[in-house]
Amino acid sequence: MSAIDLIVIGGGSGGLAGAQRAAEHGARVVLLEPKPLGGTCVNVGCVPKKIMWNAAELARGIAAAESYGFDVRLEGQDFAALKSARDAYVRRLNGIYAGNLEKKGIRHIASAGRISAPGEVTTGDGQRFSAPHIVIATGGRPIRPELPGAELGLDSDGFFALDALPQRVAIVGSGYIAVELAGIFNALGSRVSVFARRDRVLRSFDAMLSEALHDHWAAAGIDLMTGSDVKAVEHAGERLTIATKGGGKHEGFDCLVWAVGRAPNTAGLGLEAAGVALGDSGEIAVDEYQNTSTRGIYSVGDVTGKAELTPVAIAAARRLSDRLFGGQKDRKLSYELIPTVVFAHPPIGTVGLSEEAARERYGSDVRVYRTSFVGLFNALTQEKPRTSMKLVCAGKDERVVGCHIIGAGADEMLQGFAVAMTAGARKQDFDDTLAIHPTSAEELVTMR
Repeated sequence: MSAIDLIVIGGGSGGLAGAQRAAEHGARVVLLEPKPLGGTCVNVGCVPKKIMWNAAELARGIAAAESYGFDVRLEGQDFAALKSARDAYVRRLNGIYAGNLEKKGIRHIASAGRISAPGEVTTGDGQRFSAPHIVIATGGRPIRPELPGAELGLDSDGFFALDALPQRVAIVGSGYIAVELAGIFNALGSRVSVFARRDRVLRSFDAMLSEALHDHWAAAGIDLMTGSDVKAVEHAGERLTIATKGGGKHEGFDCLVWAVGRAPNTAGLGLEAAGVALGDSGEIAVDEYQNTSTRGIYSVGDVTGKAELTPVAIAAARRLSDRLFGGQKDRKLSYELIPTVVFAHPPIGTVGLSEEAARERYGSDVRVYRTSFVGLFNALTQEKPRTSMKLVCAGKDERVVGCHIIGAGADEMLQGFAVAMTAGARKQDFDDTLAIHPTSAEELVTMR
């Protein structure tokens, strides 16, 4: 074949985005990916998760409909039919990605690859490709703890293989995956227990969000067991028993899901021979321009361990291709201000610094604004879940450095406020913006 400018190892969000942006700049690209295109996000992550979240939200909406005068009853939910429709949609996306590569002239090799020599990649079946630029975008994978009976539980990938809704579920973990799965299971009708080693879930987020979520979970009947360090799992008939350190025993679970973290996919890539340095957790170490320690080899996405989010992988990969092939020599991603949403029930939106992190950075030069209220949707419902918001401001001009929301609509309203913060908005800019009434979002521009 003709000369190649770029080899991309990995066909997830970052690999696909980088390959396509490079091709748009005229680069000749080969992409290696043995599994369905789209990576974790499309196949066992963001996309199917959001579909399941939508289903859970429908269940919650049906429960609220009576308060608005509708004679609606939830008489069951066909979990298998939902799974079938969801999986069909994912397969459609796999085909769309393949078609996009073909349209852009990118050669897709359905094989894994390893770096076999400087500027050279060898596939699993022995094909060799050479290029001056190699991007590693192999993502990550869920991990299981090393303890007795760990194999009896599912990981987050295994959640998407479930054909039926389990009646009683244990989730071990306290990060966003644990939180999202707990909400989905609960809203669809499972009894859910969450085992968290520390004193709260979402420990890397602003404390207000964790505290508010704990309240929402208590109202929804999710059993949160903090300070619970699982030491073993065993069968008890057809169900599972979970033993925790300190002598605790918890019985009667139909399903256990491990949500205890993810590990970078670096095995078999030939990184050591290529001189590519790894970080303390086995991630590929990169600088601010996504360069690895070896000239001509770059890495983006979850395999780098930096802000493991799909939009981050996409943005980093596109900027890298702009730099390599688009003549934009200083193009890079800033990891300073990253908006993200946890699709809990209710959803959580957060961007910028937590209050704690802001005080560590700016000291006493921080001012915090808060509000908590019952949204208008729940004016007529028996349940009165509260929406909570916080703005964290720093400096004499009160630049907004953190925005944190938990409540209905948080997922959609955050994007616009992230734009404002990226542009350097101050609290006064928020105050000077006319409110849209009646909405929950207006509280962010009327907060005192």
